[in-house]
Amino acid sequence: MQYAELNKEQLLNERESLVKKYEEFVAKNLSLDMSRGKPCSEQLDISVRMLDIVNSGHDCHTKSGLDCRNYGLIDGLPSCRELFSQFIQVPAEQVMVGGNSSLNMMFDTISCFMTASPCEGAKPWYEVEDRKFLCPVPGYDRHFSITEYYGFNMIPVPMTEEGPDMDMVEKLVSEDASIKGIWCVPKYSNPQGITYSDETVRRFASLKPAAPDFRIMWDDAYCVHDIEDEGDKLISLYDECIKAGNPDLPIIFCSTSKITFPGSGVAAMATSPNNMQVLRKRYMCQTIGYDKINMLRHMLFFKNFDGVKAHMKKHKAILKPRFDVVDQKFTEQLSGLGIASWLKPRGGYFVSIDVYEGTAKAVEKMCANAGLVITGAGATYPNGNDPKDSNIRIAPSFPPIEELSVAMDIFCLCVKICAIDKILETK
Repeated sequence: MQYAELNKEQLLNERESLVKKYEEFVAKNLSLDMSRGKPCSEQLDISVRMLDIVNSGHDCHTKSGLDCRNYGLIDGLPSCRELFSQFIQVPAEQVMVGGNSSLNMMFDTISCFMTASPCEGAKPWYEVEDRKFLCPVPGYDRHFSITEYYGFNMIPVPMTEEGPDMDMVEKLVSEDASIKGIWCVPKYSNPQGITYSDETVRRFASLKPAAPDFRIMWDDAYCVHDIEDEGDKLISLYDECIKAGNPDLPIIFCSTSKITFPGSGVAAMATSPNNMQVLRKRYMCQTIGYDKINMLRHMLFFKNFDGVKAHMKKHKAILKPRFDVVDQKFTEQLSGLGIASWLKPRGGYFVSIDVYEGTAKAVEKMCANAGLVITGAGATYPNGNDPKDSNIRIAPSFPPIEELSVAMDIFCLCVKICAIDKILETK
């Protein structure tokens, strides 16, 4: 029976029983961390052999004779560009390989367009009053923090099962030239795990923005991160933009941060020749070239895209049981109560749950009191403002699976107690 259908006495009895269980957890002085989507130690271990591949006895020259220890190649090693082109379905000649962080490349892109005109006839964005950016919600807090840092007014766009609400996106960008871009995580979106449908990708490619410098920030962070045997398929935005005559719309990003080592991976960016010409001017001023030894290390480790796919099967074997624990606990403890809804993703790094409206912050606080740190309530919305105070991002990857099971028991207790408290306010 749903909680809302219980009378006050039944709710109070249920609450008393739940609080006793909760206090038992509090007494254990636990320290459980699920605050970020970090790989666990087992995942890091499967890449550790990479550290031994390039050593003092290794020839650091490429096939063309370039010495990876020296300056040069602002766009990165050709072999690495070719590898990333297969990740994100963009021709290798349009790929730039950077440092360890795709987020850094996203920040640099926004920063570049703030001070340099993105295209002919457009002002640098810092000169645009009331500049705006579209933000699919729930979404990735670090995307939002970039545009918040640069003073954009961020407009939430609801997510659907097929991606952002494209009716809303099309209307907004066609009517308002002060809207300069949109953040997207198109495959296994953060946090819901939604993969954009073919129709959604094609509608993005066919946008008719009022602003000639409108750009789609396409963060393909989870392009190879399946946790089911048959993962989702995402068609190429770049190909569709070429077909639609909009080659300058997308700027596409990815990295090996959750494939090899988050602090020592390799990032890449791909876009049209016109966009790349603007961005390359910035990069050539701030670096003479990124860490080519790290690029070489990755290429020797993977060899080719088949090597990446084989490696990702190892990640899947580690991650899938963790995602299964989360779904099992939610199903067993929250189903049928009318106080929570969630999605079961087929890949990515997160599970999105909507708890009883008006209780997400209370759930976060109760979890912390029991020794469980979760992603902050509101983090999945611009400026941390979830209007319904309901969405919470669950990150199952980092804790050992035994700790994850305990963490989910605590979380579900908190969700139920906070929901009862909210419902009692109306009784």
